[in-house]
Amino acid sequence: GCFLFLSLWMVVSPPTVRIVHSGQACNVEEERYSERVYTIKEGETLELQCLVTGHPRPQIRWTKTAGGASDRESSLHNETLRIENINRHQGGRYYCKAENGLGSPAIRSIRVDVYYLDDPVITIHQSVGEAKEQFYFERTVFLRCVANSNPPVHYTWRRGREVLSQGSDSGVEIYEPFFTQGETKILKLKNLRPQDYADYTCFSSVRNVCGIEDKSAHFTLSNRTAPPSIKLLLDDPLVVNPGETITLVCVASGGEPHPSLKWMRPDGQQLPKRSVVKGGTLTIPAVAIDDGGVYSCVGSNNVGNPAKKTTTILVRGLRKGRFWITPDPYHNDDNIQIGREVKISCQVEATPPEELQFSWLKNGRPLRSSERMVITHTDTDVSPGTTNLDIIDLKFTDFGTYTCVASLRNGGTPEISIDVNISSTTVPPELTIPRGRSHLITQEGDTVDLQCLVSGKPKPIILWSRVEESGVAAAAAATALMPDGSIQTESYDGILRISNVTREMSGTYRCQTSQYNGFNVKPREALIQLVVQFPPAVEPVHTEIRQALGRAFSLTCRLLRAHPARLLRYEWKLGTRLLTVGQFSDQRDDTNYHVRALNREGYGEYTCDITNEAGAGRCTFLVTGKAYPPEFYYDTYSALWQNRPRVYGFKLQWTQMEPNAVDRILAYRLGIRQMGQSRWWEQEIPMEGTIQKGELLTYNLTELIKPESYLVRLTPITRYGEGDSTERIITYSGRLSREFQCGFEDEALCLFSQDKNDVFDWTRHSAATRDTKYTPNTGPSSDHTGSKQGFYMYIETSRPRLEGDTARLLSPTFNSKSSPVSNNPTYCFAFYYHMYGKHIGETLNIFLRQKGQAVTDTLVWSLTGNQGDRWCQAKVNIHPTTAFQMVIEGVRGSGIEGDIAIDDVTIEEGECKDPPPNNLRSLAPPSSPHIWQHCITLILALIGQQR
Repeated sequence: GCFLFLSLWMVVSPPTVRIVHSGQACNVEEERYSERVYTIKEGETLELQCLVTGHPRPQIRWTKTAGGASDRESSLHNETLRIENINRHQGGRYYCKAENGLGSPAIRSIRVDVYYLDDPVITIHQSVGEAKEQFYFERTVFLRCVANSNPPVHYTWRRGREVLSQGSDSGVEIYEPFFTQGETKILKLKNLRPQDYADYTCFSSVRNVCGIEDKSAHFTLSNRTAPPSIKLLLDDPLVVNPGETITLVCVASGGEPHPSLKWMRPDGQQLPKRSVVKGGTLTIPAVAIDDGGVYSCVGSNNVGNPAKKTTTILVRGLRKGRFWITPDPYHNDDNIQIGREVKISCQVEATPPEELQFSWLKNGRPLRSSERMVITHTDTDVSPGTTNLDIIDLKFTDFGTYTCVASLRNGGTPEISIDVNISSTTVPPELTIPRGRSHLITQEGDTVDLQCLVSGKPKPIILWSRVEESGVAAAAAATALMPDGSIQTESYDGILRISNVTREMSGTYRCQTSQYNGFNVKPREALIQLVVQFPPAVEPVHTEIRQALGRAFSLTCRLLRAHPARLLRYEWKLGTRLLTVGQFSDQRDDTNYHVRALNREGYGEYTCDITNEAGAGRCTFLVTGKAYPPEFYYDTYSALWQNRPRVYGFKLQWTQMEPNAVDRILAYRLGIRQMGQSRWWEQEIPMEGTIQKGELLTYNLTELIKPESYLVRLTPITRYGEGDSTERIITYSGRLSREFQCGFEDEALCLFSQDKNDVFDWTRHSAATRDTKYTPNTGPSSDHTGSKQGFYMYIETSRPRLEGDTARLLSPTFNSKSSPVSNNPTYCFAFYYHMYGKHIGETLNIFLRQKGQAVTDTLVWSLTGNQGDRWCQAKVNIHPTTAFQMVIEGVRGSGIEGDIAIDDVTIEEGECKDPPPNNLRSLAPPSSPHIWQHCITLILALIGQQR
């Protein structure tokens, strides 16, 4: 069966957090004052767990900071941070943050150091210095060994089998450049000798940390050792036609050891996707225009500097043919007129530019340059290339079709032909906006066409752009971009189509003629105003409101933006029932609906629609009487207990979130299901009276089968019906049932309670809150662990306390594991105490309270007087025969300077271990022969421990 007791502790506690590791660490250093450093080998699995306390249950978030504070690399909302196959870049500081809205968030950090050792690389350099006096060359060779590692690497050099160390050979110097990490790196062979031609080995070591083995590299130095040289077997530049297959060949022409070859493009560009590299040969099949550019071959053999040779690929082709007509530049007139000059220009981009050639036709026949028809070309160096046909004195017979033809000298690509008509109908362009289309009103999401009618012959390309709005805001804004993100858009038919219009596209658009494919005259332009209407944006879009019957409340719907923002209407409904309608005044940007006293029909979905010409925005309020979910309390001390061999019990504790928001909670529905099974057991837990916010509710689950886990679900019930449920999993862990411990760190005091029949109370205290002004010589300056923030229980002896006043603290009730067959079990009751002060006539008493047919209190330990400014530990064996409690009694002495504190209370199965060397026996006064026999065996351990 299950039994219930409700206790009136108010439980809300800010979070605490600590980090534990369960991965493949090679070392975890506990740095006392800063933080922990967790060392792991690259490729192993990192697993860190964040253990939290706090109520309500804190949210956990793992973050990593790499370099700067703003450089948040990753974030994970989970207790366990697990990184498989960790790499060196994932080292750094990891933070676990727990917050539940109370106090400051709790944050702990751990530094993860990833250890690795890469293969070393030996590089060779030589300096050739000429001595002025003697006529010989001194050759000095440097062997440099480098390996990336963490921690810094230690290097050892060997020549053949001989280990080289500084001073072991006068012709060899070993040194480390000051700007690099690590140890010995460079071997300097001065004025090369025959014995220096040998096999060299560099060993790199991180001294086997994390089991990382040493690595080595070899190099054979001979009189043939030389830096690389390479050559390209191809033309530069290489000019090719599109579609051809090209092969770039690079060969090593020198170098020992034999150099390796690699092709690359500048600035990290990739080689073309289709390309194939085989040794020093790069093949590009079906070359395209985009494949043109610079290609480099690099040869390296770790001796001297790499060799590099570069070539350029030019893919032949013609692009972007355009023309324009320029009327007589000497007359201020845009029209073509008989007897005046007119110039036709043609422009094309060519690769390679020097192969570009133009020819002109008139009505299909070749045209040669003459006095009246002057043909000129721009210099071939200039790209794009342009050709001009100047008709000096236009005659009626000159009317016709002129064609300019662009081609490449060596063929291989199609020509580009451009036809230009010169006649009496060749007139400069004019732009107009169709009637009624210069001010367009559209709605968000629609498709709209902006249209400019262009007349004239030939019809030029039209350029669309946005016009900056004048004023301060425009000056601050960047150039307004077109809907496709560009600064301007070309159109051949004069229409700009904008699909799925957004409010950001409102504004002024300019259409203007370009000089291309038309007249080279001052651009014609026209403006179109686009207004995008959008329905009201409102808040809250959706919100839930929990209310008790009979209460008054208000709903508010706020307008954020709308266009147009005038003539706005609102309409409130409950379900389909209309409540009220109205119009917004210019001053208001919200509308309210008041409920004076909520009745059952008043529950449901309230909506408020705010409308303009473009549509409506809706606020939705779900008004419900559902209770909020309960919040399980995870920090119960000794939650598990065990009365019989095969079953266990669990103390389930919770608080109710916002109990006063809705009607009184009448009961909880408790559901319990064994993990791995589908059947739920349900029962109701009735509630008497009103639950307070933060009140800790307790229900004991019994008859749970070892070692099964259970899913528990709690649902609050009010007269409205069921509220929101909460679930948690209960797991059996054998460890917890053997020991009770309490350091008084949370306000629930691990279910310790004050005796109602004493004179005054014990108070929970920490050194950080101690007042030393009045009684500087009493009370501990920290809890027993040395923490100023840690808590302990304390009796204050200053006024109004009188000599002989008592304060009693009661432990929770424990079930003794005695049975009719076995002897009574032994428990060890241990605690730390602090008794200090010159007036301390105080006494600290410990009683065993047994709850059999009658309640009996037996004194099992007692101490009086000043014990010095230190925490001491006491241990005492107890032999309860029934359910029992421990009673801790403080008795006030003769003056105000002398206080008693206790901390870190434990009750453990079995005899007390490690009794101190000078055992003081403490005999309780016999209250009956039965108790007396037990008292003979009591041990009092006083371990003075100066902290």
